[in-house]
Amino acid sequence: MTTANSAPLEGRVIAVTGAAGGIGRGIARAILEAGGRVALLDLPGSSLADAAAGLNAGDAVTMAEADVTDAQSLDAAFAKVVAAMGRLDGLVNNAGVVRLGPADGLKGSDIDLEMAVNVKGVLLAAQAAARRFGPEGGAIVNIASNAGKVGYPNMAGYNASKAAVINLTRSLSLEWAARNINVNAVCPGGVATDMLKTVADFIVGGDAEKSEEMMKNMVPSQLGRHIQPVEVGRVVAFLLSDTAKIIRGQAITIDGGDTPY
Repeated sequence: MTTANSAPLEGRVIAVTGAAGGIGRGIARAILEAGGRVALLDLPGSSLADAAAGLNAGDAVTMAEADVTDAQSLDAAFAKVVAAMGRLDGLVNNAGVVRLGPADGLKGSDIDLEMAVNVKGVLLAAQAAARRFGPEGGAIVNIASNAGKVGYPNMAGYNASKAAVINLTRSLSLEWAARNINVNAVCPGGVATDMLKTVADFIVGGDAEKSEEMMKNMVPSQLGRHIQPVEVGRVVAFLLSDTAKIIRGQAITIDGGDTPY
């Protein structure tokens, strides 16, 4: 009889973009739970130091400032990670933005930002990380969204960008398999984050009391509660592990059953 490895990421270093945010912090915590070390990446001026302190993991955590829309910034960040940790084995592309509003009033600058961060940023970070992987390859998990599968009102640019991430994931998986780089995506929904609260606020026009009620209505119906960021992180940690090498190019929905595929 065999037992599951309780530390499937032991000895590995995983970089997480957008690590100062809610899901980013949850992913980092899950990687540490799985025995890995983690590099937190986010924009200058973000709360990276607070995120690192909250993990309370000592030298198992390092930080690097990075703008995912800038290839040079990413290359410098990953160089810093390898200098601090000695290696890089995986990447979680978590950085993302959303701009809310009806499609007929969406500005070109809003679309440009969403595509730059949510799509271009995923590709640039994947490229920069892959150059730092060792000869044994590595694993990449892209954070897409259930919005990339079903779409939601007042989020046309975000929906489109996350659909692009799903397709990009498949493309990278096909192209990089020969380099032993496994690429998958997850598609969260109903996660207790500031982004979900922003959506709820928008729907009710900023009324705090109504926003609280709206948040309750945005609970995954089959689950009966919001998903916690670390729960998303545990699925991500699994996809980064050797056990998941047979899972390739997939976009796995994590929304408590709300999206049926």
